Amino acid sequence: MGATVATGSQSFSNTAVSTAATAFDRWALRRIQLTVPDAPIQFSLWDGYTLRPAVAPVASITFRNRRALLSWVYDADLYFGETYMFGAVEITGDLLALLEAIYRRPASSKALSGRGQHPNTTEASRANVHHHYDLGNDFYRLWLDRQLLYTCAYFPTEDCSLEEAQTAKMDLVCRKLGLRPGERVVEAGCGWGALALHMARSYGVTVRAFNISSEQIAYARDRASAEGLTSSVEFVEDDYRNVSGRYDVFVSVGMLEHVGLAHFSSLSDAIDRTLTPTGRGFLHFIGRNRPAPLNRWIRRRIFPGAYPPTLQEVCALVLEPANLSVLDIENLRLHYAATLVHWRSRFERASDEVAERFDDAFVRAWRLYLAGSQAAFTTGWMQLFQIVFARGTSNAVPWTRTV
Repeated sequence: MGATVATGSQSFSNTAVSTAATAFDRWALRRIQLTVPDAPIQFSLWDGYTLRPAVAPVASITFRNRRALLSWVYDADLYFGETYMFGAVEITGDLLALLEAIYRRPASSKALSGRGQHPNTTEASRANVHHHYDLGNDFYRLWLDRQLLYTCAYFPTEDCSLEEAQTAKMDLVCRKLGLRPGERVVEAGCGWGALALHMARSYGVTVRAFNISSEQIAYARDRASAEGLTSSVEFVEDDYRNVSGRYDVFVSVGMLEHVGLAHFSSLSDAIDRTLTPTGRGFLHFIGRNRPAPLNRWIRRRIFPGAYPPTLQEVCALVLEPANLSVLDIENLRLHYAATLVHWRSRFERASDEVAERFDDAFVRAWRLYLAGSQAAFTTGWMQLFQIVFARGTSNAVPWTRTV
């Protein structure tokens, strides 16, 4: 894929202003600093004018021109990312610590809804998936684990490798569901197919896995063929809304964030019409403790159409309409932060190759996205929920929580 697909048009210049900053420029810088008044961040203008924090700074932000400066006054949530990715601001020091300091600033007490976003129609969903997941399998191979799992890993011990932790995550999912040989499983949003293949290979089930990323489906089919699992796993290039058939188990790992509140009822319908009377299911998703839309820059450059829901929203809009009972909820927030430590390290080692494939702006955008994601999980800004559920009338449920 070319750089234009990866980053879109350049919105800011990285050229530094040669003239001295004005009183208005200094006022704008102070206004930006006041949005994070206690953060250990140093702010500077192009001529060297600097606002220092009360404690030793973890990082410094330097604005290279007035347009970048004023964009932050207008909408810092959007233009932080835009100015950073195109070099209009320079960040020196610890990027992760800087982002954690920003995420720790006092949050508004007003809960915000994600209902105002553009609806993820079938056509919009395909475009969104293409934007992110069809950047090329070779790109993701540079920094994901060998099986290309692009969701939160599970670390039974802190010294697990990424490969070990991703396999442990797949086993955790299967154990929570109590998979038994011969059962029929449907997976909505299967990525590159690792979980579907693992379920068939290690637990003796048959799987139909749905995904609308053409590159991911092609890769998954090739892998199923190479491993002799085509009779046990069928990879279907189609939307979750078109899932058909009857299954003992419904699984979705890392897709719910891309559905959007407006289409939660469609997901609920898909689960309801496919699960058997004694069926059970599993949802693994990035969420929040309180409703709020995803950062605008992330939606523009990284994950268009994404929305991390709260537990209340998932229970009220997905599970309750289909009379599905919650059996278990677990939060793996810190496991996602640990996963991102590995992803960021691998990405940085491959950054020169990534720049050759795309461009420098793409590298900075993904560096910010990955660091911001880690900061969001370490500070509790984001959560990682796993929900196990079953038909509300079914008694074929685990007697204990032990997995």
